[in-house]
Amino acid sequence: MTDLIPDIVSILAETPAPKPGSGGLMGNPLIFFGLIFVMMYFLMIRPQQKQRKELQKRIDALQTGDRVVTTAGIHAIVHNIKDKSVVLKVAEGTMIEFDKQAVASVQKKDSPSGAAK
Repeated sequence: MTDLIPDIVSILAETPAPKPGSGGLMGNPLIFFGLIFVMMYFLMIRPQQKQRKELQKRIDALQTGDRVVTTAGIHAIVHNIKDKSVVLKVAEGTMIEFDKQAVASVQKKDSPSGAAK
């Protein structure tokens, strides 16, 4: 029995100790941060890009008479459309010119409920 103890000690001494921080796939910081970036892309960045493209399509398709809401919260009707700006009718006899990028949402004039943004 006493002869066996040195053999066990020598076997245990040869076995490499597990590296600290080796927790499998999630233990590698590069893979962990890569997964965080992929999650952020699909949960935050991609939906915003999709909304931005959709709004740009609506702005490009603006027509006279469409109802819009600007980024300042002004509700108005499109009176005239220029290359980079749009003239909005805020009230009777009150026209204000905005950049097209200031349009936050568009409601088509033929849309019945105005649910479109």
